[in-house]
Amino acid sequence: MNINVPLRELGDIDSSALSTTILSTDCRAWQANEYRQQAYDVHYNTQSMVMLFTDAKGWPSLRVTREAGWDSLAASAQPMIDHIIEKHYPPGGKVIRAMAARLLSGSVIKPHVDAHPSFHQAHRIHIPITTNPKVRFTIDGRPYRLQVGQAYEINNQRMHSVMNKGKEDRITFIFDYVPPSHLDNFRLEFAD
Repeated sequence: MNINVPLRELGDIDSSALSTTILSTDCRAWQANEYRQQAYDVHYNTQSMVMLFTDAKGWPSLRVTREAGWDSLAASAQPMIDHIIEKHYPPGGKVIRAMAARLLSGSVIKPHVDAHPSFHQAHRIHIPITTNPKVRFTIDGRPYRLQVGQAYEINNQRMHSVMNKGKEDRITFIFDYVPPSHLDNFRLEFAD
């Protein structure tokens, strides 16, 4: 969503329970859903544990599904999601995507704009789980250091990229929240 600034700091967030869950999950969970890596060239060097997802086919109708990551992530992620929405956004909207995304060490997510119309309707929230001093998140050519223990909303309608020159993978939990004022712009179906 275009939020008129590149990045909005949402403040402190206790992500420790989610961090523990993600970091203790079996490595095979990162390969359970490779749709993003196959469908979007910019995510080639990433891996995902997907909790909720829509591939946005059939716009303006969207089918949101619980994915393999739901069982392992929801118990620790949902309270954090609810807290952020309650504190910063109007109630009554819907989360249409939620996932842990890992950018492998030495890799990049090339500059891009999230172009699908669903991205114009939703706030994109990032919660860093792991990072290192050699990670750079860039929006409109300006670098940002997203810190563990903080939450951020990014303007995904501006050119953005991520570079991880460190020796450790960078993991971020991401969710897309459609506020109630935007729900009439398309049709949502939720399926298990």
